[in-house]
Amino acid sequence: MQQADPSDSKANWNQRESVLLARYAMHSCDSQGREHPEHEHPYRGPFQRDRDRILHSSAFRRLSGKMQVFTGDMGDYHRTRLTHTHEVASLARTIGRTLRLNEDLIEAMALLHDIGHPPFGHCGEDVLSDCLKHHGGFSHNQFAMDLVTKIEQRYTDYPGLNLTHEVLSGQQFRSDKRNSETQMLEIQVVDAADSIAYDSHDVDDALKLGLLEWRQLDGLELVERAKRSVPLDSIEESLRRPLLVHTLLDLQMGDFLRHSSELLQPVAGLTSQEVCQACIKLQMSPGIEQEKRQLERFLFENVYRHERLVEVRDKAAMRLRQLYKSLAGHPERLPERARNWARSWGDQRAVGAYLAGMTDRFCDEQYLLLVEMGRPCGVDWS
Repeated sequence: MQQADPSDSKANWNQRESVLLARYAMHSCDSQGREHPEHEHPYRGPFQRDRDRILHSSAFRRLSGKMQVFTGDMGDYHRTRLTHTHEVASLARTIGRTLRLNEDLIEAMALLHDIGHPPFGHCGEDVLSDCLKHHGGFSHNQFAMDLVTKIEQRYTDYPGLNLTHEVLSGQQFRSDKRNSETQMLEIQVVDAADSIAYDSHDVDDALKLGLLEWRQLDGLELVERAKRSVPLDSIEESLRRPLLVHTLLDLQMGDFLRHSSELLQPVAGLTSQEVCQACIKLQMSPGIEQEKRQLERFLFENVYRHERLVEVRDKAAMRLRQLYKSLAGHPERLPERARNWARSWGDQRAVGAYLAGMTDRFCDEQYLLLVEMGRPCGVDWS
């Protein structure tokens, strides 16, 4: 193969991807580009640049202060939105590498996938959705799109991160999963990795925090399958939990890869777009998928609706709702940048966006200042 000129960045990406990626992967040279055209970077491909822009954004950093399922009041072992995001990216890249898909694109979409979550997880989303029900509602997936196209300010000439069409399409799919069109394989991989990650890691966190006891897992088919793979019952408890989580991940990942590889073999000669048109959908085998759904039902009933979590969520929902009412009634209390959003979006949506960007801790601080202490209007506390 003829060597590419080291100074020709596009030729280098194309050469590397032609060797490493399957034909059905999304190749950088086939990207539909960006809304605002840019010069090629001398040593990074377009999806690498997207990954870095997401990684260095303010919204991404704030994920470290946002709960995944469990709050900071319950300890410091469990996942935050940030650690969950990195775990999803790791799993997704492993799948992508094995299936010879575009890892840079996969990683960018994985880092982006939860960036729009408001404080207090799905509880916060429910509150904002209700508060904004007459103003378009609220979805963390759609808010992620607003963050990277309108709110994050990287350039002076236009708002947003100017991400590629492919990365944005991955997030747009998450905003409307009712869309029946078959998605790019890289999008499907991120979606699968997200599901695999939170099922396994929520078991880990719940056991560690004492919300679950080991005996409650008896009879769950995926857990029983894990016990047949490794001698969990004969291992001391301090080692049993991480080994269970590792095995749950490995079982699901291995099955997804085996089943997906079989699906891809007949279409190995198709392009990314042609695979979508052929309606190829990556998935686990029916048996493992059924066991996975059983585990998810168990987690919903025994963890997500646990009385300790319900109490925490109820208090958080009250604080967020009161803070919304306070700011919506007095939008002059918003910091200057959020007041600028209000000129385009209206007061209610600007308040919703401002609250959605907060970390759990900052939201609690602002509730104390504005609601309980009655901080005066007109103070810019951004």
